[in-house]
Amino acid sequence: METTRTLGRSRIDVSPLGFGCWAIGGEWQDGGGQPLGWGKVDDDESVRAIHRALDLGVTFFDTADVYGTGHSERVLGRALGKRRADVVVATKWGNLFDEGTRTLTGQDTSPEHARAALTASLGRLGTDHVDLYQLHLSDAHPEQAARLREACEEFVREGLIRAYAWSTDDPDRAAVFAEGAHCAAVQHALNVLRDAPAMIALCEESGLASINRSPLAMGLLAGKRRARQALEPGDIRSRPPAWLEGFEDGTGADPEWLGRIDALREILTSGGRTLAQGALAWIWARSPRTVPIPGFRSVAQAEENAGAIAKGPLTAEQSAEIDRILGR
Repeated sequence: METTRTLGRSRIDVSPLGFGCWAIGGEWQDGGGQPLGWGKVDDDESVRAIHRALDLGVTFFDTADVYGTGHSERVLGRALGKRRADVVVATKWGNLFDEGTRTLTGQDTSPEHARAALTASLGRLGTDHVDLYQLHLSDAHPEQAARLREACEEFVREGLIRAYAWSTDDPDRAAVFAEGAHCAAVQHALNVLRDAPAMIALCEESGLASINRSPLAMGLLAGKRRARQALEPGDIRSRPPAWLEGFEDGTGADPEWLGRIDALREILTSGGRTLAQGALAWIWARSPRTVPIPGFRSVAQAEENAGAIAKGPLTAEQSAEIDRILGR
C-alpha cells in the first residue's frame, strides 16, 4: 500500500490514515444537557497517544474548534509542539460555544465569524496556519456556503490556510465547495456498514480527497461493544441523537448492527487484522481517494489503528463478498 495519499487537488500529502481528535476533547454538551463528547479523558494519555501515532507514521490530525469547546485543539497543539512542521492539521468552524461551561451555544455562517474562528483556532493550536480548514455545518445553505468558499480562498491568499473542505454528507452541497480552486476534500461518514457511493463518485469526478469520519461506526467496529452494554453518562452514545446510528437510548449498541458486524468478522479479521484494522482496510479498498480518521483516547488505540497501515487494503474479492453479505 502507498505510504501517502494526496489531499485532492492540493499538493498536501498525508499518511493514508488520519487521527480524529473529537474524543480527546473530553466532555461537553448542548444547551439542553445532551452530551456531545465521548466521556472523560486523560490529557496526558491523549498527548502520549499523539506522540505514539507520530512515531508510527501518522501525519494527519483532524479536529474542530467545538470539540470539547476548544479543548481538543489545545491538547493537539500541546502534543505537536516542535513537530508541527511534520504534520498536516485539519480543523473546522461554524459552531458557537462557551469554553467556560463547555456548552454548544449556536451556529454562525458569516464570513466574519469564519475569520474570527480561524484566528482563535490558530491560537489554541499554537500555529500560524491550518493546513485544511473545514466548514462544520453539514446543512448550511448553498448560497451561504459559496460566500464562505470565497472567504476561504482569501484565507489561502493570506497564508492562513493551505486548503479547505466541507464536512457534509450531502454531495450537492459538497459540490458547491468543490468549485473553489483550493477546495481539496470533503469530509463525510463512511464505513463498511454505511457506504457513500454518491460522495465517493463526487470525489473521484472532482479530484477531491474523501476524508472519512465514523470509519469504525462510532466504535462498533472496534469490536469492544456488547449488546445492551451501557455507556458512561458523559458519552454521546449513551443518549444518541437522531443522526447517530447503531446505538439505542440508554442501552448501548444495537443488536442488529452487532449481528451485521458478526457476519463480516471473518473477512475483516483476515491476514492477522483486528476487527478495527479490517474496517479501515475496507475503506482503503473502496477508493484510492479515501483517508479514514478513526478516533482515539489511548496509546493502545493509537497503536492498533496505526497498525492497519502495514496490512493494507482488502482485496477486490473480499470487498465484493462484503457487499454480497450485506445485500448491497
